[in-house]
Amino acid sequence: MTPKRPKGAGAFPKAVDSPAPQQADPATLYAALDLGTNSCRMLIAQPKGSQFHVVDSFSKSVQLGQGLESTGRLSRASMNRTISAMRICREKLHRHGVKRMRLVATEACRRALNGQHFVAQVRRETGLNLEIIRPEEEARLAVISCAPLVSVNTEQLLVVDIGGGSTELVWIDLTNVPKRERPRAIMRLHAGFKSDPGPFAAAKVVDWISVPLGVATLRDQFGDVEDDAARFALMSWFFEENLEAFAPSASAQSRKGFQIIGTSGTVTTVAASYLGLKRYDRTKVDGLRMTSDQIDAVIRDYLTLGPDGRRADPRIGRDRQALIMSGAAILQTLMRLWPTDRLSVADRGLREGLLYAQMSADGVLEDAPF
Repeated sequence: MTPKRPKGAGAFPKAVDSPAPQQADPATLYAALDLGTNSCRMLIAQPKGSQFHVVDSFSKSVQLGQGLESTGRLSRASMNRTISAMRICREKLHRHGVKRMRLVATEACRRALNGQHFVAQVRRETGLNLEIIRPEEEARLAVISCAPLVSVNTEQLLVVDIGGGSTELVWIDLTNVPKRERPRAIMRLHAGFKSDPGPFAAAKVVDWISVPLGVATLRDQFGDVEDDAARFALMSWFFEENLEAFAPSASAQSRKGFQIIGTSGTVTTVAASYLGLKRYDRTKVDGLRMTSDQIDAVIRDYLTLGPDGRRADPRIGRDRQALIMSGAAILQTLMRLWPTDRLSVADRGLREGLLYAQMSADGVLEDAPF
């Protein structure tokens, strides 16, 4: 989640930049960049055992998808903001001498009529090769990034990635996987939802869906509704309508053996609010487990606060208050459909999935499950 912006800051917050990047052997480094509808974020890391160690990072709100709902195109201003951010990323990559990297764009570039033109402009002005990935790959990368949070007691797993422009849901059946193998079985999905697991026990992907509604696109659908509570109810209803094609929507799910893992700024903000954090602390949020009732209580509190109260609430932050209710509408809809005592909060996502996939393909992770 973007740190709280100081008073008097401009419309777009300064980049979140690591102050003193560590020196590392360039031959060991990997980079992953995630360009979404709202943010441009990058990690530079090196393998460390079965995980990786972050050497440098970058995050900036660029609002690439601003105006996309009404025009179908990326605006000149949003593209310029984004290219400025990517120039900073280029300098970091050059400074560290990174050669292995994957730089991807998601829903905003997928939907925009000029998405490919923008990719060419990025290459021309920064030298970076940006790749627009398909929804299935976006969902798959989010899933493998969350593998360490999968409980050995989980039999049915729902991974939810609430983005700026879309929301990915993946339902996974782990009943045929030995308990201790369940997190590793999730990691093996990096090769594809229908790939051959070889001699290993397989995690079965029951269904997955990419709904073209994220925190920004859902908010924009009902921007003309002035009443706060009415707008929230409409957003919840509209998101649920878009889940009809998702197979698990037709059946109830027992809380026993069922786990949801949520990865997004929405989920981490709700978690920070539940903990009462005035300053975001990833170590307290990542891996936190919450019940449906606890999440519902936080969202009810958001509604009671109203727009002005949310804007002034340090748990939410001025940068996120404009998007938190559309994200909360998505999250509460999922909690209503599939109540759980185990929603695991993941402060991780596409970038981490990209790093895991690259390092796994090169065989540089110890005890890797591939």
